[in-house]
Amino acid sequence: MDRVDKAARGDAAAVLDGGLIYTQDDTPGITRVRRGRGFSYHAPDGRLIRDAKTLTRIRMLAIPPAYQQVWICPKPNGHIQATGRDDRGRKQYRYHAAFRASQDEAKFARLAKFGAALPEIRERISADLRARSTSRRCVIATIVHLLDCTAIRIGNAPYAQQNRSYGLTTLRQRHVTLESSTIRFRFAGKGGKKWDVSLRDRRVARVLRGLQELPGQQLFGYLDGEDVRTVTSDDINAYLREIGGEDFSAKDFRTWCGTVTATAMLAELHQQEEPPAAAAAIKQAVLAASQALQNTPTICRKSYIHPAVLEAYDTDQARFAGMATDDAENEVLALLLAAENRGKRGTNRQSKRG
Repeated sequence: MDRVDKAARGDAAAVLDGGLIYTQDDTPGITRVRRGRGFSYHAPDGRLIRDAKTLTRIRMLAIPPAYQQVWICPKPNGHIQATGRDDRGRKQYRYHAAFRASQDEAKFARLAKFGAALPEIRERISADLRARSTSRRCVIATIVHLLDCTAIRIGNAPYAQQNRSYGLTTLRQRHVTLESSTIRFRFAGKGGKKWDVSLRDRRVARVLRGLQELPGQQLFGYLDGEDVRTVTSDDINAYLREIGGEDFSAKDFRTWCGTVTATAMLAELHQQEEPPAAAAAIKQAVLAASQALQNTPTICRKSYIHPAVLEAYDTDQARFAGMATDDAENEVLALLLAAENRGKRGTNRQSKRG
């Protein structure tokens, strides 16, 4: 379970790594007040903040002037540093840089294990897809299968309610159309990005037809006796831990997709008659991954492409010359395991010197 999830359930000590503390914006915070062309900032007790260090921290957060209902963490080591509502009323977050870095580092550290476990995970999903279409296990397996196939975010109910943007667990019946075994999803995702994804999948189409018979607007629900229950991201992550045997989460699928997409593009570009320069190839690979994930290239490179892939291309492009572009997943796994082994050898050498 993620440390932040544990903290939200009362285990605050779980997020003290790096000196950070768990914070929420329903506690008293710093507020900002429009003053001419700028803003003044006020402590939770209403006192005007004049401390230069605190004001510099706030300015470094780069909170857009248009944001409303701005909350700023009074502590410089809070894992959430600020929240606010954009011009469409969507809640936006500013996280502590160290928190983002630790989250990305942990995610990348387990990616090789995730890639190695994927074949077994997919086998278990395939078996569970054969269950009754409105059963809990079948519905959860369907969501995870779609997560694997489409890289659509998992979603959460508060975000759907507050921002009217959706992920797999919060999709509505109106967001899907079925024609034989062809499925089309159209909806607004995080950040207002428009998703329009089509796939042919007879098994998923069967499940969705069964779910369309259930009452309510929610697409993914399951029958519990006479009641229809919703599926949450916690349900998905618990299922992944069960079938994967590790502390995997829905986010790992998007990181895997971004890394595999970038690797396949790098191999394809390097195998051209006149490959582009390394920097240009990496830029194209990051763009391809960002389009698959509906993220900006900057966020995609930082959070969804394993750095070992880009480092490998930057230092050893010849390795990509013989890659099978139609088997990018195994190529990625080999790259990650090689990088992991190099890291272990480096650690062992340092230990011997010490």
